[in-house]
Amino acid sequence: MQKSILLSSAAFAAMLLPAWADDAPENAAETVVVTATRTPQPLDKTGASLTVIAGDDLLARHVDVLSDALQETPGLIVVRSGGVGQITTVSLRGAEQGQTVALIDGVRLNDPSDVSEGALFGDLLVNNIERVEILRGPQSTLYGSDAIGGVVNIITRRGGPFALAASAEGGSLDTWRLNLSASGSDGALEYGAAVNALGTKGISAADARNGNREADGYRNLGATANTRTHLGAAVSIDLRFYFTRGHDDFDDNYAYTPPYQLEDSPANNTNQLYAGYAGLNADLGRWHSRIALIATSSTRQFFDSASDTIHLNYDFAGRAVRFEYQGTLDIDADSQATFGAESEERSFRNDNFYSYMPRQTNAGHDRISGAYAQIQHSFFDRLTLTGGLRHDEDEEFGSHNSVKLAAAWQIPRWDATLRATYGDGFKAPTLYQLYSPYSNPVAALKPETAKGWEAGADKSLADGRLAASLTYFERRTQNQIDFQNCTTAADAPGCPQRLAQYGYYVNLDRTRAKGVEAALAADLTDALKLSLNYTNLSAVNLLTGTDLARRPHDEANAALTWRANGGLTLGFDVGYLGKRFNDAGNFTPLGSNTKVDLFATYALARNWQLFGRIDNLFDDRTEYVTGYGTPELAANFGVHAEL
Repeated sequence: MQKSILLSSAAFAAMLLPAWADDAPENAAETVVVTATRTPQPLDKTGASLTVIAGDDLLARHVDVLSDALQETPGLIVVRSGGVGQITTVSLRGAEQGQTVALIDGVRLNDPSDVSEGALFGDLLVNNIERVEILRGPQSTLYGSDAIGGVVNIITRRGGPFALAASAEGGSLDTWRLNLSASGSDGALEYGAAVNALGTKGISAADARNGNREADGYRNLGATANTRTHLGAAVSIDLRFYFTRGHDDFDDNYAYTPPYQLEDSPANNTNQLYAGYAGLNADLGRWHSRIALIATSSTRQFFDSASDTIHLNYDFAGRAVRFEYQGTLDIDADSQATFGAESEERSFRNDNFYSYMPRQTNAGHDRISGAYAQIQHSFFDRLTLTGGLRHDEDEEFGSHNSVKLAAAWQIPRWDATLRATYGDGFKAPTLYQLYSPYSNPVAALKPETAKGWEAGADKSLADGRLAASLTYFERRTQNQIDFQNCTTAADAPGCPQRLAQYGYYVNLDRTRAKGVEAALAADLTDALKLSLNYTNLSAVNLLTGTDLARRPHDEANAALTWRANGGLTLGFDVGYLGKRFNDAGNFTPLGSNTKVDLFATYALARNWQLFGRIDNLFDDRTEYVTGYGTPELAANFGVHAEL
C-alpha cells in the first residue's frame, strides 16, 4: 500500500523540478548557484541539473546527518551499512563510490587513503550549513578528477547580521546532539563558525533479526569556521577550517556455515579529518581573481577486528595539498570567461598489523595538474550557451582532455526553460590501487573515463506557485577499474605475480547509466508546501549485462510542510527505493524500502523553539545492504534558541 501511494504521487509529478530542497516555487529563475559554472549564475541559464538544499530546510526538518537530506535528491542514492556513522556511500546517477566530488567551502573531502578515494559521508553532519548544491552529470571540465557522477558542494554560513544559535536534543537509542553556531560581520570581517557533537548507542551493524544483540554506537565531534577579511574595496582574504572526528563500532565477523551471515564483533574505528583553506581574492573591475592554497589531512584507524587478536589492526593516513588559481573576466553584460589552473599532490600510507606475519606498510604519492577555460554567452537574454575545455597531466597515467557544452533557452511566454548539456568525466586511479599489494603488475592503470549528456525542461505554472522539471540523461563509462580475481596463475596475465594476494586491480568494466528524473514543487497555499520527485534508472555493466549493485530502477521522494498559525510547523518526508541487487553478479536481491519521517516545531517565544522528529514511522527494517541492520522506529526531541 505504501509503495502504491508513493508511486502514484511520483507519477503525478511526471513533468517536473528538483524536489523540496529548492523550495522552488520561488523558482529556478530566481535561484543563483555557483557550482554549475564556478561563478554565481541564475540556475535557468546554466543548462545544468542542479538541486539546492537550503540550510533553513535542514533546520526545519531537524536533519542531523547530511546524507539523510541528500537521499531526497533526484538521481542520488545513499547506501549506509547499518546505523548512523556506519560506512555511507553516495551514488549520483548510478556512478560508483569515489566518482563524485565532495566539497565544503571549496575544500575537497575525498580521502586519498580510501580505496576509492571517496568522501566519508557517514561523518558529515549538518553544521552551520547555508546551502548544499548537488550538480548531476560528468563535470571534469571544471572539477577535474572524480567528477564522473557529479559534485556535492556544501557551503557554510558567513557574514550578515549577527546571529547566535544553539540546540540540544535527545531520544531513542540514547541519542543526543549539541550544536552551537555564530555568524555575522564586524567592520571588514565576515565570519561564521560552529561546533557540533553527537552520540548514540546505535543499533547492531549486523542485522539484529539474525540474532546479533551487540549495539554498535557512534560518536562525532565537528567544527567549522569560514572568514573573509576585506583589505580594501578590491582585495580580500579567505580563511576556512573544517574538522571532524568520528568513532563507530562495527561488525566484521562472518559465519563459516551457510548462509555465511555477518555476525557481531568488537571491531571499531576512528576517522579524523582536518581541512584548511587560505585564499586571496582580487576584484579589479571586470577581472576577478582568486588564488588559494588548500590542504587536508585524514587518518583512519581500525581496531579489534574479528580476524585477529591485535588491538590496532589497520592504520591509514592521507594527505592532499592543492594550489588553485581561478580568473573570471566579465567581457560584457552578456559574456563571461572563466579560466584557471590547479595542481594537487596526494599521498597515502597504510600500515597493517598482524599477529601471524610481519607488519606490512604501503605508501605512495601522485601529482595531477590541470588547466581549464570556459566561456558563457547569452543571446538576446534568451539563449545561453556555455563551452569549456580542460587539460590534465598526471605523473602516473599521462594526459587527459575534457569537454563541456551546455545550452539553456528561456521561453518567457511559456514561463519555461529548455536545456541540454554534454560533459566528460574522468577519475585518476586511486593511490591504493596504484601502490597497495594489489597493484597491477603487468600494465599501468588508465583513468576511468565517462561521456554523458542530458536534455530537459523546466516550467512554472499557476503564476509561479508550481515548478516542474523533466530530464533525460545518459552516461557511458570506459576503463572502469575493478578487481581481477586470481584463483590460479592462469586466470589472467598478472595472476602469476599476484596469486598470493588473490588478485589485482585492472581496467576492466564498461558501464552505462541512463534514465529520467522528474520533480514537482508546489506552494499549495501560503502555509502548505509540497514537493515530489521520481527517478527511473538503468545502470548496467555492459560486459556482463547485469545491473550495477544497489542501484534501484525506481526511486521516489515526497515532502509536505505545513506552517500553521500559532508558531506550529508540521511535516513529513517519504522516501522509496525500489528492488535491486546487493552484488554485481545479481545473485542476492534486496527488497524495496519505504521510509516515512515526521517532524514538528513549536515556537515557545520569538527566539525559542521546541522540536521533535520521528524516523521510520512504519518501522520498515528491509536491509539496504545484505546482512546489515536498518534503524527501527525512533523519536528525538529538543530545544532550539536563536539570538
